[in-house]
Amino acid sequence: MSVPMLQHADVWRGIDRLAAKHGLSASGLARRAGLDPTAFNPSKRITREGRPRWPSTESLSKVLTVTGEPFLDFVLLTGAHGGDAASNGHAAAGFDQPAVGGRVTHRSTARTIPVMPLERLAGSENFSPAGLPIGPGWGHLDFEGSVDRDAFGIEIVGAEFDPIFRDGDTVIASCKAEIRRGDRVVLCLTAGGTLLRKVVRHDADGYYTETIRPSGQQQFLPQDQIRFAARILWVSQ
Repeated sequence: MSVPMLQHADVWRGIDRLAAKHGLSASGLARRAGLDPTAFNPSKRITREGRPRWPSTESLSKVLTVTGEPFLDFVLLTGAHGGDAASNGHAAAGFDQPAVGGRVTHRSTARTIPVMPLERLAGSENFSPAGLPIGPGWGHLDFEGSVDRDAFGIEIVGAEFDPIFRDGDTVIASCKAEIRRGDRVVLCLTAGGTLLRKVVRHDADGYYTETIRPSGQQQFLPQDQIRFAARILWVSQ
């Protein structure tokens, strides 16, 4: 394929989507690549004089290396010349960015997604058995990324998931996205409660998970204790 001419906004859009595709905020992606956590902050994208500031080729190389993404896949994530990110149901996607899985191209369009703070998702009355948001307690988020119509958002409150998800971030998840090893997921339990976890392994018996915050703590959740699992596709700051 030919590589389109990338504009300033395209490159930053690609970085945001790359972060989201891997379940990270822009600052989380920078940190993972060994960069200053503020390197990709919106405030760093324009100089004090109002001129566009570009990420360095070194920083871009580092984030592609640490995420294992080929450059041409990054170009797709930028959406340059109408190209859109590939979505495999992974979301690496990201808020402002899709996930990866089986490769489907689609054009990003603005839409409204139901959203609720994590602390209010303790009960089962907020989801149908299929994992669809129901009930009057949901707010709404105007979202310009590409996700299926049954996706929902969860607002992060507090520092429990630092540095991956920060206070004020919103994660967007969907039950329709295929879940694979290493994905970050939302697990709704039959006994009540909603967990955010990273999948270590998933089989017919259940989910082997670890906490979002790097701690090494692992937990096995039997399949009969899980109402549904939704993969996190985007992370929005």
